[in-house]
Amino acid sequence: MKVAASALLIGAAAAAGIPQQQPLQSAKESVLGAVSDKASSWSKPLQNLQHELKHLTTEARQVWDEVALMFPEAMSQASFFSLPKPHTKRSTWDFVTSGKAVQDVWVTDDQGAKRREIDGSLEAFNLRTKKVDPKKLGVDKVKQYSGYLDNEEDDKHLFYWFFESRNDPKNDPVVLWLNGGPGCSSLTGLLMELGPSFVNEKGKLDYNPSSWNANASVIFLDQPVNVGYSYSGSSVSNTIAAGKDVYALLTLFFKQFPEYAKQDFHISGESYAGHYIPVFASEILSHKNRNINLQSVLIGNGLTDGLTQYEYYRPMACGDGGWPAVLSPQECTSMDNALPRCLSLIENCYNSESVWSCVPASIYCNNAMIGPYQRSGRNPYDVRKDCKGSSLCYDELDWIQEYLNRKDVMEALGAEVDKYDSCNFDINRNFLFQGDWMQPFHRLVPGILKEIPVLIYAGDADFICNWLGNLAWSTALEWPGQSKYAKAPMEDLKLLDDGTNIGAVKSAANFTFVRIHAGGHMVPYDQPVASLEMVNRWLGGEWFAS
Repeated sequence: MKVAASALLIGAAAAAGIPQQQPLQSAKESVLGAVSDKASSWSKPLQNLQHELKHLTTEARQVWDEVALMFPEAMSQASFFSLPKPHTKRSTWDFVTSGKAVQDVWVTDDQGAKRREIDGSLEAFNLRTKKVDPKKLGVDKVKQYSGYLDNEEDDKHLFYWFFESRNDPKNDPVVLWLNGGPGCSSLTGLLMELGPSFVNEKGKLDYNPSSWNANASVIFLDQPVNVGYSYSGSSVSNTIAAGKDVYALLTLFFKQFPEYAKQDFHISGESYAGHYIPVFASEILSHKNRNINLQSVLIGNGLTDGLTQYEYYRPMACGDGGWPAVLSPQECTSMDNALPRCLSLIENCYNSESVWSCVPASIYCNNAMIGPYQRSGRNPYDVRKDCKGSSLCYDELDWIQEYLNRKDVMEALGAEVDKYDSCNFDINRNFLFQGDWMQPFHRLVPGILKEIPVLIYAGDADFICNWLGNLAWSTALEWPGQSKYAKAPMEDLKLLDDGTNIGAVKSAANFTFVRIHAGGHMVPYDQPVASLEMVNRWLGGEWFAS
């Protein structure tokens, strides 16, 4: 006899008492508010789950149970808790910046009123920083810092690694880089995509002439907690909770190093960073008195608006995205048949923003719209290739993991965890089973566009967050400049040096879309020269609204 999934979860919540640790294993204001309410209670995840179950409607239970019967294997992996990463805290650091000390600084404004110099709740945060000797690791010759942002109240510790610009660090912009997942380390972006050096199969470093720090200083951040070198005794299972930590980190970093605070600052990232970046940018922009000079955001091959983007999995897999079809006509027809149900579930999620509507939408749509492609054996990050190597299809991830687990590397960086993993799949599942996957964070983008430019770029050989879906959601987005942006022509994008065609660009009223030809999910990995050209021209303001 099959017991309804909702009944099983209710029984488990009632019987569990104290949650047992599990072993590790793959907007509008309402968007922020709805998820933020849940984020505040994640130190007591079981009580939060019980609270949600009490408000489960009959309709929501029926949807949940229906999807559970369709995909029992996916539902059986429901995970709300994960084991904290073993670690050993270091006592010696070159700099320690106190959030409380920063928050306690008061100034007099133009009207003679007293106010805090920096907005935000920072008293629980500290920033620990180590000077990284460039000669010890040889990743780059430039000035480097690494360390942790500590949230002492919630026992959260985020690791970061900063590289100065190779060009003019006193004047060049500062860029924050975020990998996605959710649950994958941004150090993979550093050592495989856009950082100063790459790890090769022999565990050695190869210099990257197309590193993004050619003309910008770059911060690589391992977030959320329990990803990469970051760790915590508590859990972060949604994007809103992570946003508060990122604001604190940047505030304290620019306070510790004011020489970088006056430069333009930009947030960039790929994949699930399509969720992260709208929230993180909105969090920063919500603070009037800040020391973060945010000028733009860049989202590469991102997941931002599922309702629009999921419609384009079938075209991309079936030969309508510019590359040969991966799936058979029968498989393509099955995806066509599944799409209306998928979109209906996502609409329910968007309307309620409830975990109980959003989780079934994620499970059904991922199985129905992504599952056929995954079963083909092709690389979901590049329709031109078969999946090889690790479970994430790239041997480089194993090489990077071995390198970052070396004791000399961990010592040089001040890493405090016992073990580095490229991706934490508990985090991935926790985000999914908190409904974060399908949250309509694209609703935050219009508010961001009012203040700063937004770049959406996409390698056109990616399946999982393909260029068709990214172009579609950016065109469908409702905001004052929608009509002008929709009418903007798609023009050839060429290298300035030799005129080589590298893709296409359309831009209007603070919103820009770039298609990078022959780039997969990780554009800097597949097209390093084109990637750097795009970034340099974006940071230089070429497509910013005048």
